Amino acid sequence: MDASSAVSALSALAHPGRIEVFRLLVKAGPAGMAAGDIARATGSLANTLSTNLNVLAGAGLVASRRDGRSIIYAAGYDRMRALLAFLMEDCCGGNAEICAPLAAIAASCC
Repeated sequence: MDASSAVSALSALAHPGRIEVFRLLVKAGPAGMAAGDIARATGSLANTLSTNLNVLAGAGLVASRRDGRSIIYAAGYDRMRALLAFLMEDCCGGNAEICAPLAAIAASCC
């Protein structure tokens, strides 16, 4: 990932409603969630949720697919991993203790 792509992804996440939706979709797993279920879980109005999902999709952080009459949204795990890797590339500077807590968090949640 280059700096421009990272800025795009971080900008998409730099909003309380969008980060809430993204975190919800990460928790939902690869199966994703229907737009209506996302709206109910977050208390979002349809037009606000649509805008937030479009911004996240534009940054590659969510993808959508049609399932009958529903649109299912799922987190873009590849893009998320690329962003996290970009942010962590130069983390330690040779000092593993700096990043050790992050490795422990990743090991416990994944």
